[in-house]
Amino acid sequence: MEEPCGAGAAAPLRGDAEEPKQGSVLFLGGNEVKSSAVVKYSSAPPQAAFARLQEKTDLKLPPANWLRESAKLGPAGTTILGNSKKSKPFSSFGMAYDFIDSVGNDVDVVSDSETGDWTWLKEFYQRLIDQKWQRKKKSKEHWYQKAILSKFLYYSINGDGAAQPVPSTSKQHQEGPVAGESDEAGRASWPAPFEMPSSLSEDPGASNQGLKNDFVRNILWTFEDIHMLVGSNMPIFGGGRYPAVSLRLRDNNKPINVLTGIDYWLDNLICNVPELVMCFHVNGIVQKYEMIKTEDIPNLENSNFSTKVIKDIAQNILSFLKSNCTKEGHTYWLFKASGSDIVKLYDLTTLCEETEDKYQNPFTMPVAILLYKVACNMMLKKNQNKKHYGTIRTLLLNCLKLLDNGRHPQIIASANYMLSELFQLDEPKKEDSADFPINGNSDESYSEEEEEMPDSDENGSYSNSSDPPDDNKAVAIIKSVGELSVPEKYKSVHRIRGLKSVDSSVKKEGDLPAADPSTPIPLKYEDESTSGGPESLEKQMALFLDKMGSFQKGKHCSQSGMIPGSWQYKMKLQLILKSSRAYYVLSDAAMILQKYGRALRYIKLALQCHDTYCCLCGSMLPEVLVFLCQCLTLCGDIQLMLAQNANNRAAYLEEYNYQTKEDQEILHSLHRESRCQVFAWATDLSTDLEYQLSVSCKCYEAAYEILLFSNLKSQNPEQHIQVLKRMGNIRNEIGVFYMNQAAAVQTERVGNMNKQQLNLNRRIASVKSACEVFVSKNVSTTEQQLWKKSFSCFEEGIQNFESIDDATNAALLLCNTGRLMRICAQAHCAAEGDFKREFSPEEALYYNKAIDYYLKALRSLGKRDVHPAVWDSVNWELSTTYFTMATLQQDYAPLSRKAQEQIEKEVSEAMMKSLKYCDVDTVSERQPLCQYRAATIHHRLASMYHSCLRNQVGDEHLRKQHRVLADLHYSKAVRLFQLLKDAPCEFLRVQLERVAFAEFQMASQNSSAGKLKTLSGALDIMTKTKGAFQLIRKELLAETEQIKDKSPAESVSVSDSSAGLNKEEVLKLLGIFESRMSFLLLQSIKLLTSSKKKIGGSNEEEAILKTNKQVYSLLLRATANKGLSLLERTELMVSLLEQLAARSQGSPGLH
Repeated sequence: MEEPCGAGAAAPLRGDAEEPKQGSVLFLGGNEVKSSAVVKYSSAPPQAAFARLQEKTDLKLPPANWLRESAKLGPAGTTILGNSKKSKPFSSFGMAYDFIDSVGNDVDVVSDSETGDWTWLKEFYQRLIDQKWQRKKKSKEHWYQKAILSKFLYYSINGDGAAQPVPSTSKQHQEGPVAGESDEAGRASWPAPFEMPSSLSEDPGASNQGLKNDFVRNILWTFEDIHMLVGSNMPIFGGGRYPAVSLRLRDNNKPINVLTGIDYWLDNLICNVPELVMCFHVNGIVQKYEMIKTEDIPNLENSNFSTKVIKDIAQNILSFLKSNCTKEGHTYWLFKASGSDIVKLYDLTTLCEETEDKYQNPFTMPVAILLYKVACNMMLKKNQNKKHYGTIRTLLLNCLKLLDNGRHPQIIASANYMLSELFQLDEPKKEDSADFPINGNSDESYSEEEEEMPDSDENGSYSNSSDPPDDNKAVAIIKSVGELSVPEKYKSVHRIRGLKSVDSSVKKEGDLPAADPSTPIPLKYEDESTSGGPESLEKQMALFLDKMGSFQKGKHCSQSGMIPGSWQYKMKLQLILKSSRAYYVLSDAAMILQKYGRALRYIKLALQCHDTYCCLCGSMLPEVLVFLCQCLTLCGDIQLMLAQNANNRAAYLEEYNYQTKEDQEILHSLHRESRCQVFAWATDLSTDLEYQLSVSCKCYEAAYEILLFSNLKSQNPEQHIQVLKRMGNIRNEIGVFYMNQAAAVQTERVGNMNKQQLNLNRRIASVKSACEVFVSKNVSTTEQQLWKKSFSCFEEGIQNFESIDDATNAALLLCNTGRLMRICAQAHCAAEGDFKREFSPEEALYYNKAIDYYLKALRSLGKRDVHPAVWDSVNWELSTTYFTMATLQQDYAPLSRKAQEQIEKEVSEAMMKSLKYCDVDTVSERQPLCQYRAATIHHRLASMYHSCLRNQVGDEHLRKQHRVLADLHYSKAVRLFQLLKDAPCEFLRVQLERVAFAEFQMASQNSSAGKLKTLSGALDIMTKTKGAFQLIRKELLAETEQIKDKSPAESVSVSDSSAGLNKEEVLKLLGIFESRMSFLLLQSIKLLTSSKKKIGGSNEEEAILKTNKQVYSLLLRATANKGLSLLERTELMVSLLEQLAARSQGSPGLH
């Protein structure tokens, strides 16, 4: 079981405070939360500087000044550093009495660091709720930690002799707490006690209730929109380099967990202490100090937490309590068990009245006194606040209900006297009386008894206690603490009561018929068959902006007949606007949870509230218009997410159509004033992807237009930038959508053309002439329209990003525009069919446009450091475009328009530019692709120069140049393909071309020695292919093993399609390889034999001849054997190449 979370029906927030001068205000908390504090009262003297203890100081030894008053701190010294008295449970009531003006006006919560008589609460819990629960004794470790903390704080007082330990002859400090030490040292760090005020001491037991405000500081703390009166005795040190710091003692062996980090952060926030000093010790021996700024505490290692989540939890707990603590004068207890997500709220007053002793509840008296004091204070100001008469009467009546005539005659008499002053007033409405819950507050509960409830330890381990089943005593339950992190979770009930109250007070002849609150108001659902498409949005947008203009001119109307300026009018305006903001927050939270249907429903309700506000309001304030921009922006985000997650459309539709009773009641109230249809175009759920994207875009455009015509652009630069960024993003999304559609249409058209080509081939086979056969080659009008739409979207998106200097996103859109130009080029390529295919001027035009856009993207980025990933992507796309254009020109040379030499020059230039933008050196996921691309480029260039050399006649200088270039590019291609482990076929192809290149050179040679040298070099090239054949053999063996492990049916499918090996290609290359190898070996044998006969061969030549004959013989037998499998032929080739490699060691050759 966990410590009770709070008593007195208040939000459980801890409080310890800072030490600025009385009445001063300081601000801490960072950017995510707002926190400020005003010191209402302080009895602390000027801050004393803390003494930094020397390393190895033993905190187990008590200092000389332990538990004594300090001259540095004055009379408050023992209160700040701790004393031996037990703290009393109702100190928060004491603070409320002292600052009664703040209660009910400036303060939502009154709290101190310890609230509640926890002994009573434990007994109550065990007797009425969970009889099986047992108390847990505090451990020796608990008292030991209390003792060294107290000693550490006394050591830290900077003064003469303050840090001197008391000589001790015993070792009691090493044996844990003993009698006396557990009473004093163990409680040394807790707040001072309270005593019962003399004016309220009629009750014999009251003196033990501890209602005196004995805190050193009382602080009015504002945390976001929560106002708290907090008491604190936290020691604050200062002076010198550290004007205000809090001290914490930490065991160096135990990491700070999240809950401890939150405690430290809240303590410093409440006290406005800017820094935390952490002293680390090991077994009581000081090790080191560490300074931490308050705003850095949420980011500590092992203690990282979101300050925004803390804010949301605090706001939701307070809202939950206000919603459920509705009985005036009652005391409520908020409880959460350890290890459980369930939070329960108990009505202690009702539960205690069901017992035999009505006055068993110890909170009865403090609550009654608080009600009485608040009523007295309001009576003193009754002439200034006559509207509070009903509240005063309610307070007094509830006070009388709690008091016993025999025990408290003086208070009862005074209360009846004040009631006689108010007898002429009418009874206040029930809604009004519920608006003033008087509840105490607690944050965390610490008992100073020798038993404690099982709780989480520093390291976050919990007991195995479980919640009692079927708890019907709880007033309200939060089923999971996770929902406390959703902003404004429990606030709608207050808005509904307020709207009902306003609506019920409006009287008008011929008023609208009352709507049935139990009848759902449908949320409109659009599908593609009924929606007007993107074109209809333009008209709706124009009507919306025209209406926005009329709002600016001051037009307004109310269907219910509320009089402008009346309290109903003003109150309903505020309630509607608050409802709109609350729905916006809920929509944003649903968006984060990826509940996009729910998010759209909430933003629809938010905009419907805003529509009604616009109908009622004469003129809209700038902040209201900015909020409308935020709503439209969020709506655009939601529509985009719905478009991108179309697979879950059914679930989103269900979320969208769901309505709570509260939503229905708010909608009925809104419909009394407006039709709520101005924003219907933005919030309908469509099933058409194009329409959803268009709606998203129009939402952003509407938000942008509002910023423009209301002159809010310069006043809200961040909002302006966010809207423009989203406009650029959605236009990119729409542009990509149209581009993909165009590509799909193109693919379909090419497929139809292929079918027509097959039919054409059949008809050509049946008739001798195909003159009458016609194949459509034109690009369709649909494709052209989609191109234009896509291009227009990209162009507008680029302008959006460039207007806010977003170079990275502008570059991405320029890159997408380049991709669009390539699709246009491919469309014209596909249109040509197979009849005399040539690289067309249209293709060249669009590829050059694509190149221009990619170059603009690089110029937009400027350098790689701006965004390396985008820079590399643009370079790759640019390289691809150059490569594609060069390949098409090479494969489909436009010889009808250009000379061969001009084509070769353009191909060479494009290939070299592709190489320029192909980064083969940077290690990345794309590096293998870049290496393959570069190898392919070198191979193609080598093949082109090889072809030119074969076809070149005459110009010997040009022939020599082509020979050198071919050899250079072949060498580079081989080097790059060797780096790749998955391209053996490509490597073999290049090597075979090199062999053919050598054969071509040998054909022009006359001397036997020259031919023999060329042959030897060609055979060396072949021997270097051994690694490629080994890779092929490895893959074939792996496939064979896989087939053995599969069933016959599976084996067929495996053998038909090898994962990474094209068997047909391997067979083709192997056949060519065997043929050329056989030819080269034969020529080598002939030349070596002839040379031997003429001049007599050397021993080396004889060895080479013998090896060549042996390999040639084996190769002839293998090629003659048609029964060899591909694997066997590959293994044989590896063996033959190994023999050739062995004989060629030291042999001259071509490299």
